[in-house]
Order: sequence, then structure tokens, then C-alpha cells
Amino acid sequence: MKKTLVYALAFPALIAAISVASCHRKAEPAPMTVTNPLPMKFGDPFLLHASDGKYYMYGTSLDDGFEAYVSENLSEWTPCGQIYKGADSASWNVSEFWAPEVYERDGKYYMFFSATAKEQCTNDNENFQIGVAVADSPAGPFKDMHTGPLFKSPYPVIDANVLFDEPSGKTYLYFSRCCSGHPVESEVSEWARQKQLFDSIEESWIYGVELAPDFSGIIGEPQLLLAPPTSMDDKQAEWESLSVTTGEANRRWTEGSFIFRRDSTYYIVYSANAYYGPHYAVGYATSKSPMGPFEKYAGNPVLKRKDNVTCTGHNMVIEMPSGELYTVYHARMADNPSERVVMIDRILIDSTGTLSVAGPTTTPQPLP
Repeated sequence: MKKTLVYALAFPALIAAISVASCHRKAEPAPMTVTNPLPMKFGDPFLLHASDGKYYMYGTSLDDGFEAYVSENLSEWTPCGQIYKGADSASWNVSEFWAPEVYERDGKYYMFFSATAKEQCTNDNENFQIGVAVADSPAGPFKDMHTGPLFKSPYPVIDANVLFDEPSGKTYLYFSRCCSGHPVESEVSEWARQKQLFDSIEESWIYGVELAPDFSGIIGEPQLLLAPPTSMDDKQAEWESLSVTTGEANRRWTEGSFIFRRDSTYYIVYSANAYYGPHYAVGYATSKSPMGPFEKYAGNPVLKRKDNVTCTGHNMVIEMPSGELYTVYHARMADNPSERVVMIDRILIDSTGTLSVAGPTTTPQPLP
């Protein structure tokens, strides 16, 4: 048989073999993505990347403590159940459990949170204080370190946040003084009276103080770091006063702070306006010191309502293993505004140090 005939007979068989091999070739796995909102339904979220390699999400949801969720990839989540229980005979607290943040230190996990104290500490009907609980696992169970709050504040305080400052070796605590019982005179409050909207305007402010490294208490007196603008022509006045100027509430909030250091700059993100309304949004300020003075970014807010996502706020910032920064925050969907949901989006800091948020998003994004 001629060689040409052999080639002619073999060629179709070769094509068939290649086709069969192609059919059985293992398909490339689709890239994993994460899509907002995440499955948990709570406010004030905090994300921890623990030493076991897993991610743990904490938030405000239960009447007598906190629950958590765990994930290996940020896309698929499993509930851990209730990880801290208060409001019993042995607890220093009775209700209003808010804003847990968990930090891993020397093989232990410490949860900072706010709750209503049994003992009256403030001169106001709101008696929120800050507590700290400890566990051997990020999934709990967490137990109170002390028989009372971390320190007794004469005014109601919430939204605890902790910075372990490497340059100084010190630890700092940040928190928000609540609006209740705190009327403040300003050009905005005078404007509200002239417009017959509100007789007075209450404000929440953000404070910072050094924290004892063993979390036994605070060192020194808390210092005021951030507050709403006092004059109407302040660059921040328009967006930070929307709850007042739209007639939504007689309060101006500065709350939900989170501080982190990038290069030699300290960034503190915070939320303003009513936490339950569409104007809730996030801004940031910077300083060269963990205790300020802080200068607010002229382009605030950097995270606000968009499309069907509204009420974006109380965010935190996490550095992923890749070195990328992400923010986790709660929001409400326009078609279901009564329910808070959790979102995650990327944070960018450009060569000038300007921070921006690539969100809110509701389409699939690659896993960080």
C-alpha cells in the first residue's frame, strides 16, 4: 500500500481521537466570585481573618448577645450560632448589644462591644457602656473579662474600635459618644430653629484614648477627635447635616469609626447621618498621629447610596493576604429598606494618599 493511502486512512482516525480527547478534557474551573449582599442579615459588621485561615463575620443582630458566620473564601458562609450571651444574672449588661469587633492576640480572641449596663453610669436614659469578652476560638464561646464595663463613661458610648499601634507600641480605643442628652449649639442648630424644623440638635462625637495592653481599662482621659461641622459653610456641613436639613431627625451623627495605618498616615473612617435613613454615608479623615489632629477629606463622603443600595455605613477596613484593602459595611436595599445587609467592596488608596471605595456593588467581583 502506498504511503499516501496510509496517511489518508489514518488522518480521519487521528481527527476522531483528537475530538474524543477534547470532549473529555477537564474544563477550567470558573473563577470564584463574591456578590453583594452577603447572606448574613445584620448591622455593624466586622470581619476577622483568623490564624486558622478562615474568615469570621460578626455583627449586631441578637437581643442578648452576638452571633457569627465563618467562611473559607468569603463567598460561602456557615453560621456559628450564638457566640456570646449576656443579659443574664451573671452579666454586667441587660440589653442593646451592638457593634462587636474581635481581635486575635497571643492565641486568644477578644471581643469589644457595647451594651446597656445594669448599673447606671450615665446621667441619661441611655446607659450604653463598652465591654470586652475573651475566647479561645474565634467562634467562641466568649466570656466577659470583667464584672463590669471596660470603664465607666459618664455619657452613653458605643462602637468600640481598637488600634494596636506598631510605631509607638501602644494600644488605643476609639468610640462614639451617643447623641442622647447631648444638644450642641452651632450654625446648623440655629438654622434648624429658624426653619422651624427642630428646637435643638443633638450630636454624637468620636473619642480616642489609650487602652491598657491587658485590656484592664483606659489610660488617661478620652480626647475628642471628630465631630460634625459647626458652620454652614464648612466643606463637610452639607453631607454630614442631611438628617437635619431634610427634616429626618434632630440629630447629627459621627459614629462607627474604624482606624488603620497605611504607610505613615492614619486613616479614620466614620459614618454620618441617621443610621436608619437613606443619607447614612461614610467619610474619612487623616492624621500623622493615632490621636490626631484629624483632617477630614474634602471629597467626603466616599461611600454613599447608589442605585438600589441605600443607607451605607458603619464600615471597617481589612487588609487581605494579597495586600489589597477591602471595606465591610452594612446597607439596606431599596426594595427592602427595613432589613440591614452586609456588603464588601474594595478600597483604593492612590499615590497621593487619597482613599476611595469601589462600591457599593451588586454584581459578581473576584474574590480578594
